[in-house]
Amino acid sequence: MSNLIDQILTPEVRMVLYLMLACVVMLYVLSIVYVIRDAQRRGAEPWWLWAIISVIPIVGLLAYVILRPSSYLVDREEQDLDIALREHQLSHYGICPKCGTPIDKDFIVCPNCNTQVRNVCPTCHRPLNADWKVCPYCRTRIQ
Repeated sequence: MSNLIDQILTPEVRMVLYLMLACVVMLYVLSIVYVIRDAQRRGAEPWWLWAIISVIPIVGLLAYVILRPSSYLVDREEQDLDIALREHQLSHYGICPKCGTPIDKDFIVCPNCNTQVRNVCPTCHRPLNADWKVCPYCRTRIQ
């Protein structure tokens, strides 16, 4: 039996088996490195816990791929900034208290229902908020 094994496991076959084993070990190590780097980029907290889980061969990598955050941390931060920018842009608009139509901050009356939504400065005729005591454009006192 050992003679048959010696005939099958020639030095060339052993070399191929060792190379295959080295490839499997390299893929295993690279999968651990991938999980650590990807968890840090995605903001998966705690990333070190994912590193420990990824040490479990195949199961750890599969668990991470299934349970990891869906987007990168940089992308989520960019989305938050985009939302903040849109909210800032929308803050330049208001709504009519009577009909709910969106109106610009410079509008004096609602274009839909003709309701007065802002006061007007008697001197410069610019729109004013209802709680202002002085026109910020021309310093006229408002009664």
